[in-house]
Amino acid sequence: MKLKPGWLRAVLGYGGLIFFALVFAVPLLYMIVTSLTPNETELLRNMAGIRAFFPSEVGLDNYRDVMARMPFGRYLLNSVIIVGTTVAAGLLVNSAAAFALARFRWRYGPALTAIVVALMVVPFEAVAVPLLLLANRLGWLISYQVQIVPFVANPFFIYLFYQFFLKFPRDLEEAAFLDGAGWFRIYWQIALPLSGPIISSVAILQFLWQWGAFLWPLMVTRGPEYRPLTVGMQVFFGQHPRHWGDIMAFATMMTVPVLILFAVLQRRFVASVAESGMK
Repeated sequence: MKLKPGWLRAVLGYGGLIFFALVFAVPLLYMIVTSLTPNETELLRNMAGIRAFFPSEVGLDNYRDVMARMPFGRYLLNSVIIVGTTVAAGLLVNSAAAFALARFRWRYGPALTAIVVALMVVPFEAVAVPLLLLANRLGWLISYQVQIVPFVANPFFIYLFYQFFLKFPRDLEEAAFLDGAGWFRIYWQIALPLSGPIISSVAILQFLWQWGAFLWPLMVTRGPEYRPLTVGMQVFFGQHPRHWGDIMAFATMMTVPVLILFAVLQRRFVASVAESGMK
C-alpha cells in the first residue's frame, strides 16, 4: 500500500492535537468524577492514582452538601448579575469607543488610540488601591455597581473592536450617508450587525475575566449578599471539615457555565481569531 506524501506530518500533527486535548480534558474529567464520589475515604485513598477515575459508587451527595453548607444559589446569582451586566454594557461601550476611533477623522484620534494601547499594559494591581479609595468616596463599597462599573470599559477590548472596524468597508458608510444616515445609525444598524465574530470573541474573553475575578470582589464586598462565586469558593475552602468531594462539586458548578458558553460561541470565536489575527 502506497502512503500519501505528508502522512507522517499529519500523524504527528493529529497526535499532538490529541495529546494537548488530553492535557486539558483529563483535569476536567478528574474534577467531575471526584465531585461525584460520595465516599471521602475512598476519594482520599485513590486521589493520586488512576483509580480515582473509577469510583466504586457515584452520587450527588457532594452537590447536596454544598447547597446545605453555604448559600451557593446566592453566590451564583451575584456572579450572573455582575458578569452579565458587565459583558452587555462592555460590548456597547467598547464597540462604540472603537468605532469612533476607527471611523472618525479628527485631530486627537491617533493620540487617543495611542493612550488606549498604552493602557493595555497597566496591570489592575497598580490601580486597585486608588480605585478602592474612589469607590469608598462614592459610597459604592459592598454593592453590585462597584464590581461592574470599573470593568465595563476595557482598553484591550476597545483595541480588538478598533482593529475590526478599521477593515469596515468605506462603501457602506458612503451609501448610508447618501441615504441620510448619521454616524449613530451607521454604528447601530450596519456596523454592529456585521460584527458578530468579534462580539462573540469579546463576550467570551470578558466573561472569562469577570467570571474568574477574585481580588477586587474580595476587597470591596463583605458577606454573601454581593459576593460572586470566586470569593464564595475561597470561603467554602476555608470551612471545616474540608471535604474534597464537596470542593470539587463547587468547582464543577463554577466551571460548567464557562464550558457551555464556549461551546455555544466556539465557531464565532474561531472565526474572529482567523479574521482579526488575534493572538
